Amino acid sequence: MESNRPPAETDASLLSTVDAASTVRTVNGIRLHAVVAGDEDAPLVVLLHGFPEFWYAWRYQIEPLVEAGYRVLVPDQRGYNLSDKPGSVRAYRQRYCSRDIVDLIATEGRSSAHVVGHDWGGAVAWDLALRYPDAVDRLAISNAPHPTAYVEQLRSDPDQLRRSGYAYFFQLPRLPEWCLRFDGFRLLEWMLRESSAPGTFTDEELQRYRAAWRRDGSLSAMLDWYRASARYPPSTARNRVDPPTLLVWGKADAALVPELATRSRAFCEQGRLEMLSETTHWVPHERPERTTELLLEHLAG
Repeated sequence: MESNRPPAETDASLLSTVDAASTVRTVNGIRLHAVVAGDEDAPLVVLLHGFPEFWYAWRYQIEPLVEAGYRVLVPDQRGYNLSDKPGSVRAYRQRYCSRDIVDLIATEGRSSAHVVGHDWGGAVAWDLALRYPDAVDRLAISNAPHPTAYVEQLRSDPDQLRRSGYAYFFQLPRLPEWCLRFDGFRLLEWMLRESSAPGTFTDEELQRYRAAWRRDGSLSAMLDWYRASARYPPSTARNRVDPPTLLVWGKADAALVPELATRSRAFCEQGRLEMLSETTHWVPHERPERTTELLLEHLAG
C-alpha cells in the first residue's frame, strides 16, 4: 500500500554538484516552481520536462550547461511537482502552457531564450516556436513530434495509432488516476521501467518521482495535459519553424514511430536530426552525455 508519509524533498536540494536554487515565479496567472543555476547575465537556456517527470529529468544537463557559460532555468511545468495545479482540463491547453514559458523567460529580464524540450516539454517547445517565434533563439527537441507531423502520422499509420493507445485510455474520467495511483504508483513505475533500457530509472530516482506524483492534485493535473490535447487540439497560424532546430531522437521509442522524426524535421527551416539507435523514448536519461554534447554543439551555433 502507498505510504502516508510526507513527500520527500523534490526541489533544488536534490542537486549536489552545482550551485542551484529553487525559485517560484508568477507567470500567466499561476505560480511555477523552477530550478535556476548559472550567471544571471549569461545566455539563457530553458529546459522543459515531460510526462510523468518534473524538473529533475534534466539533472544531468544542468551542470554541464552552467560550466559552458549558460544561465539555466528548469521549471516544473503547470500541474507538476511544486508548481500550481489548476483544477480544470481547459487550464492545460497548449496555448496556456506555452504562455507560461514566454512569461517565465520574461521573469529573467529577457525577451527570448534557447528552449529545449522532451516529451510534453517538446510539445510545448514546438508550440512556443510556432506561436512565439521571436521568443526562441535556438530550439532543441527530444522525442516529441511536430504537431502537424503527429496528426498526419496518426491518420496514415495504424502502428502509430496503436502506440498512442495509452493516451486514449487517459481520456477516461477517474479510472486512469485510480490505476496509476494503485499500490504506490506501481503501474506508473512499471511504465517507466518497461519503456526504457534496463537500469535507466534506479530505485532512488523512482522514489523521487513518486514523491512528486504524491503531491495533492498532481496525478490528475498530469493526465489533464492529455485530456486538454484531445478536447482542445492546439492550432497555430503557421507550421514552419524558423529558429535553428535540433532533433535528438531515440529510435527505439515504444510510443512514437521513427518516421515522426524525419517528418518533423521537414517542418524546420534549419533542422538537424540526430537519430540514436538502441535508445528509447527516454533520451536525456539513457544517453545523458550524448544529449549534453549535442545540446552544447547546437546552442553554440
